[in-house]
Amino acid sequence: DEGGYLSNRSVKNKVKEIVDAAKELGIYVIIDWHILRDRDPNWNKGEAIAFFKEMAALYKDIPNVIYEIANEPNNGVNWLGSIRPYAQEVIREIRAIDPYNLVIVGTGTWSQDIHEVIGNTINERNVMYVVHFYAGSHGRSLRDRISAALANNVGVFISECGVSNADGHFGVYWNQMREWVDFLNQQGISWVVWSWSDKDESSALILPGQSQQGANPGLSEAGRLIQEVIRKK
Repeated sequence: DEGGYLSNRSVKNKVKEIVDAAKELGIYVIIDWHILRDRDPNWNKGEAIAFFKEMAALYKDIPNVIYEIANEPNNGVNWLGSIRPYAQEVIREIRAIDPYNLVIVGTGTWSQDIHEVIGNTINERNVMYVVHFYAGSHGRSLRDRISAALANNVGVFISECGVSNADGHFGVYWNQMREWVDFLNQQGISWVVWSWSDKDESSALILPGQSQQGANPGLSEAGRLIQEVIRKK
């Protein structure tokens, strides 16, 4: 809802191009329905269902495809009132076509309210629940929520995290990010970094104006930190 797919349906052709490249390279790829300005995923639920039905028909036999059906519900939208009913309906439509590929579901307050899922999971196979964090803005209290969720058999997936503050700026927070990565590795939680980009912000892994391709891209300070923690793992 920010000049993307809802304004220009041809954007999905870029999605298909990226998924095909990931399939060829044998790496995982997340098809993300990016809730942000629209706040409540139900606002565009019909469009989301149509989109994911098309994606499921294309990729039901491609096991490296992950469906993220709601990125960051926010502005008071909660799990039981809005997100879970939306997710149940969208996942039901996906599962009618694709029984197995992983579905991940964003949680409230920009995907930080993982505690609301405890005791209220979705009764479908291969579903996990999303947490987002930024090292400069989120710390122990969010990790405690994650630990409580894991203790109650809630599967957690970090589909976005960064080395900066939550707005993408300031930092880089080396020690806080190392602490987060150590925690995630100890818990066996998968994590994805924002972002492989040369955008002029401290969360971007590439220096502004540098090439994003090849074996030796122009890594920013954030990029060097992420390179360090991945190599350590």
